[in-house]
Amino acid sequence: MLRLQLGSADLCRVRFVDRLHPVGMVMMAGQALHGPTGSVMAPALADRAVAAGADDVAGAAAMMLRHLLPARGRLPDFLTPFDGLESVTAGLDAIRATPTRRIRAEVTAAYADVAATPLRRRFAAADPEALDLFGRAVDTWFGAVLAPHWAELTAAHRQHVAGAAHRLTMGGLGVLFAGLHPAIRWRPPVLEVRTWWSGEVTGTGHGMLLLPTPLAGPLPRVLVQPGRPILLVYPVPMPRRGAGPTADALGRLLGATRAVVLRRLAESGGLSTTALADAAGVGLSSASEHATALRAAGLVISNRHGGAVRHRLTPLGAHLLGEVTEASVAGVAPPATGTARDDLPQG
Repeated sequence: MLRLQLGSADLCRVRFVDRLHPVGMVMMAGQALHGPTGSVMAPALADRAVAAGADDVAGAAAMMLRHLLPARGRLPDFLTPFDGLESVTAGLDAIRATPTRRIRAEVTAAYADVAATPLRRRFAAADPEALDLFGRAVDTWFGAVLAPHWAELTAAHRQHVAGAAHRLTMGGLGVLFAGLHPAIRWRPPVLEVRTWWSGEVTGTGHGMLLLPTPLAGPLPRVLVQPGRPILLVYPVPMPRRGAGPTADALGRLLGATRAVVLRRLAESGGLSTTALADAAGVGLSSASEHATALRAAGLVISNRHGGAVRHRLTPLGAHLLGEVTEASVAGVAPPATGTARDDLPQG
């Protein structure tokens, strides 16, 4: 558990990043899309990553990135720079500008549990040719996998920011923090984050940047650098592309918003009411009403976890989502035994 001790200077400057960092997204996606989380949070991107692996050029780039980057967990901090938002080229320039001593220290630490290879040794030594090979692999992989979905990634980011902004306006900073992710907990003045590393960290005095993205991986990520805002990246599901015939039928049956709520619960495996509101792009009270209606139909089950209520699909809900037919409509069952009551507190 990472405990972030935030002072007033940090709390007064909590804000969302205004746009996605192309190179930073490649670093995280290189891990996320090769694990089970990727197929849930961003299925279309996960499929594209698999297809890119079959291409000679993109496949070679993917192999190099998998060889040089940790397969999971914390990445070397210099690979997710604050600068270079404009393009992949600008982000790679920011990486190349990193002092050699820092590159050696961070990559060596990242390689503590992997076998040494000639290319890994050169990369850890900040060899310019190895860094250039790495940069070309990043550029190629971005073009093959992320670029075709960049507009969707940007739209997903904006959607989640809009939902979070609504929570902040209506409930304040505590409500905002409570709805970011189940692995993030606000215990004033400490923000507890279940991430890839543990410790006690004092805020930098430069605020906090929040970044919701389907490419974060299974756990939030935290980057703390002196003189910079704390960067907190947390996982969110990616909205699906335009609805096909099944999704249209589901919308006609349940209503468009209620169908979205059901799909978001399927994509995530379960969400609190607050997180569901964010994922579906609706208000907190609306998310609670939709969850209540779906629970009454036996499609959703809700259970209290601490101070929040977590919703997930029942087997009937999963079946209905996967195959909308007249037979499944006729077979809607009463609420499952043990579902939560309608008077459960919102979470």
